[in-house]
Amino acid sequence: MVKLSEEMKTAFSKVKIFPVATASNDGIPNVVPIGFCQLVDDETIWIVDNFMVKSLVNLEENPNVAVYVWGPETGGCFQIKGEAEIISSGEKFDKMKGIVHAAKPGLPAKNLIEVKISEVFQCAPGPGAGKKLL
Repeated sequence: MVKLSEEMKTAFSKVKIFPVATASNDGIPNVVPIGFCQLVDDETIWIVDNFMVKSLVNLEENPNVAVYVWGPETGGCFQIKGEAEIISSGEKFDKMKGIVHAAKPGLPAKNLIEVKISEVFQCAPGPGAGKKLL
């Protein structure tokens, strides 16, 4: 696992919608906008499955995931890659469900997707584009 820097954590906290990419075992990609994406600690992200269909199937086949972090207030952009675990019961799941229902009571919060961060890459254009940061 790698740990996000303070600058990266600050940028993450300013994003409202996160593009999250998954791929099937056959390599067919899928990208969806996720509103409930939370940095739990320096090396763990929680993604809430409210309405996932293709992404959930992809994660069941292939746990690799990428999260794009960018917004007008982030001061840059980067891509986080990691391995996801689908959690549908237990303490972490209950905590996530409580957070979601406190913010938006009508959302189903069907699964918690816990991502352990493994790599971070630069996304800004220029000579450093695609450079591994962590």
